[in-house]
Amino acid sequence: MMNCTRMYTLLFMVVCCASGRGQTKTAPAKDNPKSETKGVITHNGPASITRTIKQDRKGNLWIAAFDGMFRYDGKSFTNVISKVSSARFFSVLEDRKGNMWFASIGSGVYHYDGKSFRNFTTKDGLANDRVTDIYEDKTGNIWFGTEGGASRYDGKSFRNYRMDDGRPKQLQSVLNVTKSEKLIDNDVSSIIEDRTGKFWFGTRGHAFVYDGKTFTQLPNNGKPFTNVRSIIEDKKGNIWLGGTDGLWRYDGITFTNLTRDFVGYVYEDKKGNIWTSSQTARGWVLSRYEEKSLSNKTPTVTEIDPKTGMLFGISEDEVGNIWFGARGAYRYEGNTITDFKSNTKTNMIELTDRKKSD
Repeated sequence: MMNCTRMYTLLFMVVCCASGRGQTKTAPAKDNPKSETKGVITHNGPASITRTIKQDRKGNLWIAAFDGMFRYDGKSFTNVISKVSSARFFSVLEDRKGNMWFASIGSGVYHYDGKSFRNFTTKDGLANDRVTDIYEDKTGNIWFGTEGGASRYDGKSFRNYRMDDGRPKQLQSVLNVTKSEKLIDNDVSSIIEDRTGKFWFGTRGHAFVYDGKTFTQLPNNGKPFTNVRSIIEDKKGNIWLGGTDGLWRYDGITFTNLTRDFVGYVYEDKKGNIWTSSQTARGWVLSRYEEKSLSNKTPTVTEIDPKTGMLFGISEDEVGNIWFGARGAYRYEGNTITDFKSNTKTNMIELTDRKKSD
């Protein structure tokens, strides 16, 4: 199951959009005139595709779904944005000031301070109105992964980055990069800043590291990683990548493959276990890679089949339960799984719990 390859350098001189090539839009976004302070309270959670679940500093869970943006306080769900927007929501972030950011497919991003909403779109400088990821860097800039590149917002204006601008023609030929692949490279699905200050970008095309001047395309046995959906840095400083090429760990020197199954999301829990949502020959499963075995050639992996079909974002609540998105929001409690779409529980005996040692 494991393959190791030593990272080598393949540098692209990539610049941002426009001269430099950053694109800056200084016009501030206006408050949404339809902003509401109260959402719609319901006993059930989202009923549609649920992409991302995050817990805020107060212990509330925020759930980005195709039928709204939900806040769960432990008792009831509130669709906070239902009176403002009917967009499909993909991602959510709480920034260091306690404000919430919501990423939508087609309506840009929404900033929510607990009282009112502010909508940012391409008219305000955002790279694309189809936004799938939100990230806050160490200096407080908010990054957005969009289908048209990455946007960085400093609180006043946007600067946009595209992964295909400035790519040397001879390099395009060597890598057999087609026009459609170039466009896919700008469909940014994941952004993180590592402890050294470098930024990692996962795209529907390839994966890149950005040091503030140049982008380095990550190699995978001499070929680019493809369709990288999720990137995280764990507590020890290892970088994890999930996508079409499976699950990979980078320790600063070597890339190690843990599975070739498609991985859509990667998450580290409080104990240091790595969780993934992945598609196997048996269907979609939650996989937990045990922290104590991660350095082994054959790490212990527990696979849990919630029988929900396609799986998406994963998160851990304050008491250690694992939440995940599917068609609705679910909570894995070790012995049962709760479906908040219908408020029903499934006993663990009805699940598939496998341990792999291959």
